[in-house]
This record gives sequence, C-alpha cells and structure tokens, in this order.
Amino acid sequence: MATKKKKSRAKSKNKHLSIRDIFNDERFLKVTGLIFMFLAVYLTIALVSYIFTWQGDQDKVLKYSWSLLFNGDISVQNWSGRLGAILSNGFMYWGFGVPSLLFVFLMVKFGIVLIKRESLKNYLKTFTQVVLVTCFLSIVLEWVLHQSSFSWGGAMGNAAYTWMSSFIGQVGLGLLFLMVCLLTMTWFLNPTMEFSTDGFKQAIDNSTNSQISYFKSLSIFQSKEGGAKERKPRKTRKSRLADSDFPEYEAPEPKEDIEVEASTPAVDFGNDEDYMEFDVAPEAKPKRRPKVTEADLELEVAESQPSTATSITGTHPTPEVTVDEEPLEVVDRTKVTGADGSEKELAIQQENTDDLEPYDPKLDLKDYVHPTIDLLEDYEASNIQIDREELQQNKEQIVNTLRNYKIEITKIRATIGPTVTLYEIVPAPGVKISKIKNLENDIALSLAALGIRIIAPIPGKGTIGIEVPNKNKQTVGLKSILQSDKFQNGKMDLPIALGKTIANEPFVADLAKMPHLLIAGATGQGKSVGINTIITSLLYKKHPSQVKLVLIDPKKVELYPYTNLEKHFLGFLPDADEPIITDTTKVIHTLNSLTIEMDERYDLLKKARARNIKEYNAKFTARKLNPNNGHRFLPFIVLVIDEFADLIMTAGKEVELPIARIAQLARAVGIHMIIATQRPTTNIITGMIKANFPARISFKVTSLVDSRTILDAKGAEQLIGRGDMLLTVGSDLIRLQCAFVDTPEVERIIDHIGDQRGYAVPFHLPEFKGEGEIGGEGSNLKWSDLDEHFEDAAKLIVAAQSGSTSLIQRKMSLGYNRAGRIMDQLESCNVVGPSNGSKPREVYFMTEMELIGHLDRLKNG
Repeated sequence: MATKKKKSRAKSKNKHLSIRDIFNDERFLKVTGLIFMFLAVYLTIALVSYIFTWQGDQDKVLKYSWSLLFNGDISVQNWSGRLGAILSNGFMYWGFGVPSLLFVFLMVKFGIVLIKRESLKNYLKTFTQVVLVTCFLSIVLEWVLHQSSFSWGGAMGNAAYTWMSSFIGQVGLGLLFLMVCLLTMTWFLNPTMEFSTDGFKQAIDNSTNSQISYFKSLSIFQSKEGGAKERKPRKTRKSRLADSDFPEYEAPEPKEDIEVEASTPAVDFGNDEDYMEFDVAPEAKPKRRPKVTEADLELEVAESQPSTATSITGTHPTPEVTVDEEPLEVVDRTKVTGADGSEKELAIQQENTDDLEPYDPKLDLKDYVHPTIDLLEDYEASNIQIDREELQQNKEQIVNTLRNYKIEITKIRATIGPTVTLYEIVPAPGVKISKIKNLENDIALSLAALGIRIIAPIPGKGTIGIEVPNKNKQTVGLKSILQSDKFQNGKMDLPIALGKTIANEPFVADLAKMPHLLIAGATGQGKSVGINTIITSLLYKKHPSQVKLVLIDPKKVELYPYTNLEKHFLGFLPDADEPIITDTTKVIHTLNSLTIEMDERYDLLKKARARNIKEYNAKFTARKLNPNNGHRFLPFIVLVIDEFADLIMTAGKEVELPIARIAQLARAVGIHMIIATQRPTTNIITGMIKANFPARISFKVTSLVDSRTILDAKGAEQLIGRGDMLLTVGSDLIRLQCAFVDTPEVERIIDHIGDQRGYAVPFHLPEFKGEGEIGGEGSNLKWSDLDEHFEDAAKLIVAAQSGSTSLIQRKMSLGYNRAGRIMDQLESCNVVGPSNGSKPREVYFMTEMELIGHLDRLKNG
C-alpha cells in the first residue's frame, strides 16, 4: 500500500510539473506569440473591411448577434467572414471606432513580447499609453465628425463626447484637446521655456545678439578708482559650442583678378592617332605662291586635353589691399559733457583681443551639412563620343570652300568640345583675314551646319578659329563641374560653375569679382537652367551664414521651389508674405531696402576703416570690432531677378534707378546682382545698366541687334541653343556649354537643406516703407488734391515723351497757371523730372502701360 501511495504521489507530482513546464517552455511562448500576431492580421483585415462594408453587414450583426456565427444561410460582405463582421462591429461600432486599429498594434506587441520572452512591465506601460491615446482620438473624431453616419469614434467616443460637450461646450472641448496636446508635448519633449527680454531680442536678431552677448562676456572695464578691474568672461550658450568641427580662421587674401579660361587654350597633343596628316605639293612655277593640297594639310585633333588657364583682367585691375597686422584695440566710446558745455567722446580702452578665439559665424548652425554630390545626376556616362569621320569631312569641306575662293592655308587643327568643335587654321602668307571672315555663310552652307562662328583672329594666337557644332552633342552635367579641382579647391568668394569650354575644360568664375552678371536669351534657350546652375553652385559651396539670396521672380513659378530655404539662405523684407518676391510693389520696396542695406554697410566699413567686405569681416572674425558699437558679420548678398523686362514694363524708373545705384556702389560691401531677361532691347537694358554690368552672358537670341545690345558684338544670334552661350568679361568673348541641372535635382538639394535646422529668424532686409503721400518725401500732396486733368496730362506727356508745360496748355486748352500746377504735380508724382531750363523735362516712363501701373500704386498708397 505504501508503495502504491508513493507511486500515485509521484505521478501527480510529475503531472503538475509537466503543465508548469508547458507554460514555461520557450516553444509554447513562441507559438502563442505567433498566434497573437496572426490574430492581429486577421483583425486588421476585418476592421479595414468594416470601413467599406459596414452598411451591408450592420443590420445583420445587430439582429442576430453571436448567433450569426452558426447561421450559415446568412451571407456577409466583410472580407473576414461572419466572425470578422461580428468582431469589427464590436470594435468599431460598440468600441472606440477607427482608433480601435491601435489594438492591433497591442496584439502584435504582445506577440513580440512572448516570442522574445521580454518583461511584461514595459508592455503594460505601452498598453496604458495606447489605451489613453485610443480614448482621446475617439473623442476627437466624434467632436469633429459627430454628424457623420459612420461611427468614427464608436459608442465609447460618442458617449464621452456627448457628456463633455454638454458640460463644457464645443469651444471648451476644443480648448481641452489643445491643452492635452500641449501638456503631452511638454511632458515628453521637456522644452526649455526661457521667456526673458534678452531671449526675445535674441529671437529677433539671432546672429547679431549672439555676437554682442559673447563680446560682453569678454569685456574688461575700468573701476571707479581708475584701476583696471578684470572680470572673468561669462560663457554664453553659443560660446560653449565646440569649435573642433570647423577649420581655423584664415586671414583673407588680397583681391585677385577673375580667373577664367581663354576660349582657345593651348593644348598639348597626345598620341599619333590624334593626328591626320596630308602631303604638301608645291606648284611647278616658282614665281607663284605654292598651293597646299589636301595631302599636304594635316589635321591635328586635340581631344579633352588639359589647357593652360589664363586670367582676364579689366582695364583697371584691383590693387592689393593688406590688412594691418597690428591688433586693433576695441574702444567703447561714451559721450560726456565738457567744461564748455559741448559733448565730447570719452574713449574707454579695453584690452586687445589677440588671445581670443576667432569668431566663427558658422557656429549658429554648426550641424549644417552641405549637399552631397550624389544628389546630382551623372550625364557623362550617356554621352556619345565624337566620330573622327565627321572631323575629317568637316576638315575637307573647310579646305575646299576656302580653296574655291583662292584662299590657301598651311595648317588646320581641331579642338573637340562638348557641343562645338573649334577648327584652328593658319592662313598662307599674304592672305587677308577679312576674306576668310566674309566667307562665314559659305562655310556654313558647305558644312550644312547651324551656328558657324568665325573668330578672326583668335586673341593671343596667330590662327583663325571656325566653330562648328557637333552632330552628336554631349550633355554637360553640373555634377562633373562641381567635382572638378577648380571648383573644389579654388579660392573664390562666390564660385559659380558655368559649364565647359570648347576645350572640354570646366569653367568656374567668381561672381564677387565680376561683380554683377547680366543674362539674356530667347525663350527656351537655357536662361532658367543657367540661373539654377548659379544658385546651386552657391548652395554647394557656401554656408548659410556666408551668403544670402534675394530672389525676385515676376513669373512666380521659376524660383518658387527655393521657398523652402527661407530659414537658411533667403533674405527678404520683414513684412513680406512670401520669401520669393513676385509683386511689383514689393520688388520696388526690396530694391530700395537693398540700397539702405548698402548704405548701412558702407557706414560700418567707414567706422572699421576697411575698404571692402573682406577686410571688414577679417577684422570682425579676429574680434577687433565690437558689436556694442553696431558691428556685425556681413554675409554676401546675391540679388537674382529672373525676368527683368517685365519689371521695366510695369515699374520703369522705379526699378531701374535703385538697380543702377546698387550696381555702381554695392561691390565693395558684398552685394551682387544677377539679372536675366529674354528681351535684350535698348529700352530694357539701358546704357546706365550696361555700364555697370561688365560680365554678361548671352544664350541664343533672335537677331543681330539683340546680340550687339547684350554683348556689344555679334555671334549670339548664331548659337545653337540648349545651353550654348557666350560670356563676355571686359573685352574677351568666351563660348561655353552651360552646365545642366534638372528640376528634380534642384528639388532634392532644396529638400536636403530645408530638412535641416535653420535660423530661428530669417535674414530680414532693412524695413522700407513708401511715403504715405503720393508726392514722396517732404510732400503733403494727396491723390484727392490732384487736378482733374492730371491723368490725361500724364498720358499726354508720356505719349509725346516731352515734359513741357506749353504742350499741356496747347493740347488740353488750359491756362498757363493751371498747366504749370499740373506739371508741378507730375514732378511731385515722379512722372517727369525737375525743370531743365529751356529744355523739356525728362519723362520717366516709356509707355502708357508703365504709367498706368505707377498711377495705380499711387492711388493704393
């Protein structure tokens, strides 16, 4: 009996242990976890299906309830069958509505916990949070969509919403939801809430005040007893930022000339296979000039060979300017009253700042990451190589055409570019260059090519150039230019990658030394791509603290994608609705604001005894200029106007005058302009503008007159389009193929920059407000005070282009006194200029359309 009892106890004990072991078995937990995950998938399908099939299934589920499971005669539309219809109705209708989908997440999470044998403590925390979020969302959905027939928040959400709305009302419920969101964000994000006066000022001008606070922390003041009392520098948040990620400051080098490539650089020849040789057979008669046959003429082919870069200098090269190496003492000047009652400045000397770290403007955005080169497409791989048979045929056609006109040459050489091949010929002795130059159309006819251009002679060489378009043109991608050594390692303030020369060499120029750029070309010839190329070059090379872009786009669509750079690179008026300026009135205010900024910068340069922005910033970064005295780091400002002709048509002199003033004076203070137009006519590009834009780019234009207007030379009308352009810097003319960057590439770059942290406050230009009176500054003239014949007189003056009082008197049958008053009002409204003695006054508008736009702006204040 005892043995049997022991055996029975052992069996019961083994049985108890086996059940416990099953629940603790790793396999059991994994299987259970997988079951929960599969149930989650099934429930997801049922809940999603309910959204589309609830109207057909709801009556059946409510009528039969759980007995529906066993009634095979009833069909449902739910994708998960009768069980899915019942479960989804329970969750969606009787439960929490659409937020019930979050319970699927809990089931998946629980399955993962079982499979990984994790602690249930963290899961319970997640469970609580998900349930609270589900309840909150169900009430919010009922608050927003309570009139809908679909149960967005379920019965639970509807019951809670009904009670709460009757208790605190609809508005109170909305405020409660907002408070819950703010409290939740505060709890989880724990933001710093510093609302001091200094913090507010710092938000208004982040970079300037950060500089001031840093200098204040380093100031050493004199005590009342006359002895110097040293204060320990108080570190601000910005001064504690690590400088290890940034290179040490280097004093700026003296100004250099623009480094650009000559249009026909010297090329070293490669292998023997790059040459095509022909025999030379002289004539039998020794007295006549020997003829050169095709067999004698050799064609040298230089293909993508390195060229020697040359520098193009203006007529007045910029003199070297060196920064004084002696440390400049920072002086805090305070006005005091002398014995005679006059105000004098008392200079309180501070210790020099040689031992301080150089100021780094990049610290405000120290984590900024420049766009990577892989954001751009690689077009080089798809380019088609030039066929040598094409070169040989072109050579023969050129030689035969010249020989038909009894012009002999001794040598011919081809330099292959991406879209154009340059054939350099050496004429025989005694051949006039003018004879070859006059055969331009004949050579184009023989080659059956469009865009033949003859350079006679090539500057710096004893050859004549004939540019012939290639049949298979290559695409010059911006990526290949940005990867070049000239762009990566060139020491330029504002490098812009324009494209490739005829010698297939990357061409990079410095906008700061141009100093302004005028771009023209017919519609669809590459102006917008050229502007995107220039802007993209600056975005790749410069930090947001170093350059700011002011973008004016009358067409409203070309530059709009750059809106996302508002907190990084863009500059605009404080009251601007959008960072891209499109409205004509805002354009006028922006241009006048830039003139104010220019004058303010000149005042700062005068105080700092600096001649240009490089010297000034060098002193500021070396901490030799005190922000307490108004000094600040000055970024370059690049003004881009996409369609200048439209502005001139609508605003006339109001746009031209500030642009001319900026072009004349703004170079030294780091303000540069890029202006594009498709109508390079004389009334758009006036002599005042051309005189201040020595650097000009012309894409293909429609007429010789337009080419002479933009370039002061012919040739732009013979370009082949699609990025083929001519650049003039001073007196030199260079043919380039513009680098191509597509819209998706630009958008990727903008998204890369826009997704990063930007400045708290954008870069605002000085505030400019037009005068309240229509007569401008110092005038109290109102629109209601104007003569009833004022508008008619204004139209008459513009139509006649003669500002004469007698003209108004004769044409409008008015007395002399009244006509004189109207003329004074026209002058006060900036329609005509001041009196010019016996000569008629200058008329500021060319067309009636310009005048009407001006008068409308005066009426609207």
